[in-house]
Amino acid sequence: MTQTIRERMEWKAGAWLNPPLSFQEDGDRLKVIPEKGKDFWKKTLYGFEFEDGPALLAAWDQNTAVEVSFELGSFTGLYDQAGLLLYHGPEQWIKAGIEINDGIPQLAVVVTNGYSDWSLAAVPEWVGEEVTLRASIMKGAVIIRARRKHDTWRTIRVARFPYPTGNQAGPFACSPTREGFEVTFTRWEIAAPDQDLHVDPPVT
Repeated sequence: MTQTIRERMEWKAGAWLNPPLSFQEDGDRLKVIPEKGKDFWKKTLYGFEFEDGPALLAAWDQNTAVEVSFELGSFTGLYDQAGLLLYHGPEQWIKAGIEINDGIPQLAVVVTNGYSDWSLAAVPEWVGEEVTLRASIMKGAVIIRARRKHDTWRTIRVARFPYPTGNQAGPFACSPTREGFEVTFTRWEIAAPDQDLHVDPPVT
């Protein structure tokens, strides 16, 4: 039987893994200004390590999916980024969202287990749109999907995530190269888990 879980998370239900430069609730929305130079990355290619980007996290039950929505209107600078952070610990985490690279919004996923990797898919047609990221655990893996408002889901990554307990998830935003980047998050929800990789979850 298909589950119908759908619960909006209050912003105050989360705790900052690292606090941003500033944040403010505006009705149902959360406006976040990350500090320049903060990010999440482990070693690969560049050699450096960052785990100081702002992320608002809450406990994540593997029997639920988590969704985060945000607006892209302010994304202009190199590596401006926001989305959904899945966090098991400092060596095991995944960030999935939109990141500006070569002047274009990209669906970007960084999977980290001691070392980070980075996958990108250009979505120039998403400029200025509201975007939702979704993650659901299944059989020791996580299915990550994304969509524009009013669009259907797009599966953007299937990655190993073999942690039945001790997981947290929630919105993150980073601005590695510039000051003044502001992200408006519009929604943070817990939902029913995916039923199958090839079955799209409901769109709300």
